[in-house]
Amino acid sequence: MATTTTESSLFPTYARYPISLVKGKGSYLWDDKGNQYLDFMSGLAVTNLGHAPDRVIAKVKDQLDELWHVSNLFHIPAQEKAAALLTANTCADAVFFCNSGAEANEAAIKLARRYQQKVLGNGRYEIITFKQSFHGRTLATLTATGQDKVKEGFLPLPEGFVHVPLHDIPALKEAIGPHTAAIMLEMIQAEGGIHIVEPAFLAEVKALCEEHGLLLIMDEVQTGMGRTGKLFGHEHYGIEPDIFTVAKGIASGFPVGAMLGKGYLREAFTAGSHATTFGGTPLAMSAVLATVETILEDNLPARAAEMGAYLIESLRTKLIDQDFVTEIRGQGLIVGIECKEAVGDIVLAGQKKGFLFVTAGPNVIRFLPNLYVTKEEIDTAVSLIAILIEEHVAAKAPLGGE
Repeated sequence: MATTTTESSLFPTYARYPISLVKGKGSYLWDDKGNQYLDFMSGLAVTNLGHAPDRVIAKVKDQLDELWHVSNLFHIPAQEKAAALLTANTCADAVFFCNSGAEANEAAIKLARRYQQKVLGNGRYEIITFKQSFHGRTLATLTATGQDKVKEGFLPLPEGFVHVPLHDIPALKEAIGPHTAAIMLEMIQAEGGIHIVEPAFLAEVKALCEEHGLLLIMDEVQTGMGRTGKLFGHEHYGIEPDIFTVAKGIASGFPVGAMLGKGYLREAFTAGSHATTFGGTPLAMSAVLATVETILEDNLPARAAEMGAYLIESLRTKLIDQDFVTEIRGQGLIVGIECKEAVGDIVLAGQKKGFLFVTAGPNVIRFLPNLYVTKEEIDTAVSLIAILIEEHVAAKAPLGGE
């Protein structure tokens, strides 16, 4: 036996919190000791309908009795239905289903290159992305990511990616060259600190794409499925991407990703050009259909906009006199509280009080409640975070005061 009794059989790739969660419903989770937690993480923007939503449970249970997996060599009716639902409610004309956000972004990168090379015949391959961005953990998507910390130890990285600062138009213009195929960006840099793309900047990006014949790719893995107050974050800007990606909230926790694109791009992704064994299985599509139908029928993007505005205003009112907080920003139900120093200790202290949230970079507290979150739950969260920050500041203060 290679593993000792004191070691886990898992690779230690995660710095896990000392909690084992075993049950969830709505906005609450319970651990194996019976402790209850108010969840403002949503599995990192995944459980947008709350934990264990009844409609998704029912649809997946029905599918479990019918068919789990065949192969994409056959027609899968639920896949066609899910794709039609997405294209009917977005600017996209075609969908490719996969299993994660990283795979969706891989597909977007491949599609952009193949369209430029095989359809237009110009040999372009370079993708411009932005510093502090996050696009995934595969070799291509971690190279696309604008954070060095995810790249350590994985050299050599693949060629074809250039990073410029967000909102820096001169740097972006300088980065565009004869090999540039596309510009790729998030509507909100979630992992990078909850930085929202400015409308004037995105308009300029779109104009540059049109001027230079580039594809515009939007990574909506975290901002999609109603979280920002629109079904997709780019809808706030009135600008349509050529390609956009989604995962996290699309299937209520079932591992599904999707790349969506304009119809003319079908010519680049022909039979055999791209594939995945588990993408779009009948079981996965049952979760997608139930989730997306619920989001649309219950008008959850509008609810996220309303509750998000309430959350941000409540935080600003409660924390107005707290010097430790430098800014509160967000859109819909993706909200960041920027602080003067690292907030990891505040996250741990929150867990001890039965409150779960996460960071966005070292100094930003990130709130990602589900889209059904109530005002009462928001009030509880705001009161708790105010106490946690006050206690953190008091613990750091020198004895005897200033």
